[in-house]
Amino acid sequence: MIKQKIAFAMIMGAITTGLISFVVVSVNIGYNARFLAIWSRSWALAWVVAVPAIMLIAPRVERLVQYLFGEGKRP
Repeated sequence: MIKQKIAFAMIMGAITTGLISFVVVSVNIGYNARFLAIWSRSWALAWVVAVPAIMLIAPRVERLVQYLFGEGKRP
């Protein structure tokens, strides 16, 4: 089960940070000669932060959603 949670966090982190960093970098600097270098650095940094955050936050969010929909006990 832990392997699946780690895989989920890594994949979800890669997709979300990739999309968000692409949009933010393109809005802030536009598409120029340094775009790819800046975007890949931003993506890597965001991914390193996001994966542990997902691992820590996702179980709590899951419990909160279960609580809100009456499927569990307190969060």
